[in-house]
Amino acid sequence: MNSNIFQASILLAAFLISLSAFAGSELYRYINEKGVQVINDSIPPEFVTNGYDVINVDGSLIKRVPRQLTEDELRFRNTDESRARMKEEEAVRMRAWDESLLLRYSDIADIEAAQNRAERDLKIRISILKSNLTSIKSQIEREQRKAADIERNGREVPVELSKNIDTLRMEIEDTEQSIQVRNEEIANVKASYQRDIDRFTKLLDRVEMRRQQSQPAPSKQRKYY
Repeated sequence: MNSNIFQASILLAAFLISLSAFAGSELYRYINEKGVQVINDSIPPEFVTNGYDVINVDGSLIKRVPRQLTEDELRFRNTDESRARMKEEEAVRMRAWDESLLLRYSDIADIEAAQNRAERDLKIRISILKSNLTSIKSQIEREQRKAADIERNGREVPVELSKNIDTLRMEIEDTEQSIQVRNEEIANVKASYQRDIDRFTKLLDRVEMRRQQSQPAPSKQRKYY
């Protein structure tokens, strides 16, 4: 009997020693290749991608590591998340646009007036550029006539005169390009304000629809003859 007690004591001591060895350390709970749940102080690398739990000795959960997603799953999730993000960004942009329209304009006529002002300013700039272009062309014609007269007299055209002609040619190119840019800006202004008009029209339609929906239905009165 004493021998049995002694052996039981040894087993209990061994168990306590093994338990104390894990005290304060983390254990891993995972499913092996046979589908059996395993708890160990380490996890084989081939089971890491399947996901696992990190637990205390008493079995309480410290953290859960999900399984690694496949490439197809990652691709689908990223696409789904990106679509949701783009949808939310578009909704924010539309709200900001609507608020801006309602703050700036009271009706379609206000938008058309703003468009006319913007186009008028651009046309004034184009007019100034065209006037400058005419002046530059006249100046370069004079300089070219000077150079031609010098060559006819058998003399070499001065370097400064040649440089001046080249500079005027570049100014003509720059001015013509600026005129083209301003014309493109006018087209962009028209398209931009047309989008504002279309959107503002939809907002007015919504306001009118809500106003009509909020009005009480006319009561039906019985007529007596």
